[in-house]
Amino acid sequence: MRSSEMPRIYLDNCCFNRPYDNQNDINIHLETEAKLYLQGQIKRGYYELVWSYILEYENSNNPNIENRGLIADWSKLSVENVSASNGLLQKAEQLLGLGIDQYDALHIAAASEAKCDIFVTTDKSILKRIPAFKGMKVLNPIEVVREERVE
Repeated sequence: MRSSEMPRIYLDNCCFNRPYDNQNDINIHLETEAKLYLQGQIKRGYYELVWSYILEYENSNNPNIENRGLIADWSKLSVENVSASNGLLQKAEQLLGLGIDQYDALHIAAASEAKCDIFVTTDKSILKRIPAFKGMKVLNPIEVVREERVE
């Protein structure tokens, strides 16, 4: 962790969109509740939220204008907005080699560039392939809440 002592957290696009998915599946519902809890913790100052150009790009392509606006509002609460850089693109290239798709690799690389402690995703493919990246935990929102309760 950095000197601020507050954990830095990055929520990827699928995580931000989880509340808008069909909530009839219990796992989706539980991930939604955990994600909403984490957002409350961000507002309370427990976590420092990091945003990125790739979040901005993916969200700008969200066909639901209302959801797009609600997600974009979170960028105002971020402590850092990560831009593309050579270092970020090099990290993304490493992730592509591990079977992570292009956008996901850019999200993870952006979080790593911002020295996030936790990368939060609901993407099972990412969670299976990468439990951590360069010292950053890669977790489902439910796992983050569980860890927070234990620590």
